[in-house]
Amino acid sequence: MQATYHKYILNFKRPSGTSRGVLTTKETWFLILSDDIHTGIGECGILRSLSIDDRPDYEDKLKWVCNNIHLGPEMLWQELQEFPSIQFGVEMAFRSFSSNDPFVLFSSEFTRGNAGIPINGLVWMGEKAYMKQQIVQKIEEGFTCIKLKIGAIDFDAEIDLLKYIRSEFSPEMIEIRLDANGAFSADEALEKLQNLSRYEIHSIEQPIKQGQWSQMAKLCSSSPIPIALDEELIGIFSPLEKNELLREIRPQYIIFKPSLIGGFKGTHKWIGLAEEMGIGWWVTSALESNIGLNAISQWTFTTRSSMPQGLGTGGLYTNNIASPLFVEKGTIQYDPATRWEFNL
Repeated sequence: MQATYHKYILNFKRPSGTSRGVLTTKETWFLILSDDIHTGIGECGILRSLSIDDRPDYEDKLKWVCNNIHLGPEMLWQELQEFPSIQFGVEMAFRSFSSNDPFVLFSSEFTRGNAGIPINGLVWMGEKAYMKQQIVQKIEEGFTCIKLKIGAIDFDAEIDLLKYIRSEFSPEMIEIRLDANGAFSADEALEKLQNLSRYEIHSIEQPIKQGQWSQMAKLCSSSPIPIALDEELIGIFSPLEKNELLREIRPQYIIFKPSLIGGFKGTHKWIGLAEEMGIGWWVTSALESNIGLNAISQWTFTTRSSMPQGLGTGGLYTNNIASPLFVEKGTIQYDPATRWEFNL
């Protein structure tokens, strides 16, 4: 077996805003395994400035993986504890390599085109008119759950957007999730959450920056809106620390991005802890290309989670990998009759 890696720059169709800035491109890396018969494809979906493995030696670690691919997926996963996106790429590539179809990692009714996965429609930060345009579009497309990224524009303008949604659509018609990406200060967070709660919000992701366990615990115990941890999970490697984090903070929900927490294996470890403690969860992509989104979607279907998932980012790019994935009526689906176009 041979292993190679390739850098790939994804270009956003439109600059996409978060509380950490505006994104115009997204770097990713493909890991390719091959022999005379089989090919395996994995994506190492690093998020610069957010991933714990955003390090100067990232490419060196990819070279090391390729030179030591004979160690196999289990040993490589153990050796890559500090590089969760590469853990995921390795895991994905080996599963792809061992499959009859390198793009079908988990055969199911999803990959056979008989079932879709409910997802939330993502509304990006931007000018109020642009955000309103996105909201209307998502509702027209059949989404019953929308997720708004907040924290980058004026808070009063964001309140006006929520007021608009609720004037047109009841909670029974549209579920609203918010993602603050840590935009609120610990001192102001509770007051802002109280203001937001008037609009019957399902949940809010990461209202304050990660690493403030005691402040986050206080918010989770007093917030009128259920709180979901997201960035808080990044860089938490040991089972003991994972357990300590959840027991101290006691969030209502956890959101899993496999590229940031060690792939399927790393996510399974978090799911076990969450379910022991009665904490709800769902899975979200992290701006991967369709290669990574495909793997996450197929795996997520096997979990049988009934909540809307966060798997709708595949249409963001001008140069994404053409794939059988498509979004229809608020679900992500897979058309097995459509060919992949993967050419590096």
